[in-house]
Amino acid sequence: MKTARTAMKNSGSTEGEASPSQLIDARIRELGDWRGETLAQVRHLIKQADPEAVEEWKWRGVPVWSHAGTICTGETYKNVVKMTFAKGASLEDPSGLFNSSLEGNTRRAIDIHEGDTIDEEALKALIRAAVALNMSARTRPASSRKTP
Repeated sequence: MKTARTAMKNSGSTEGEASPSQLIDARIRELGDWRGETLAQVRHLIKQADPEAVEEWKWRGVPVWSHAGTICTGETYKNVVKMTFAKGASLEDPSGLFNSSLEGNTRRAIDIHEGDTIDEEALKALIRAAVALNMSARTRPASSRKTP
């Protein structure tokens, strides 16, 4: 007889029964340095900007926040915490927060280094703009999405 854990293991889940939020909590704790603090701060700001944001855990260990589509990811590297906005190239960035992945046609990222100060209001505005863009893409009438 299979247990729930065995069934999950066989279905391809390698993370056990932990929720995405619990996995993000664990990542913050395991980092235990400025990167964990920064990831926690970013997470808090995302939740403030969009209380309906859904936390996900994708690509074997990347925190993702979504609302009607991906808002951004929160990747952690040795020297940087990177927030990658899935549709960042389509967002207005009047405060100039985007400082990475600027060459592409779709994504844009914010690299946060140790000691950097996050412009919280500008970041929350960018998050809200990303959600609005996702929502507008979802609510467009089907006829406007079709090519003639």
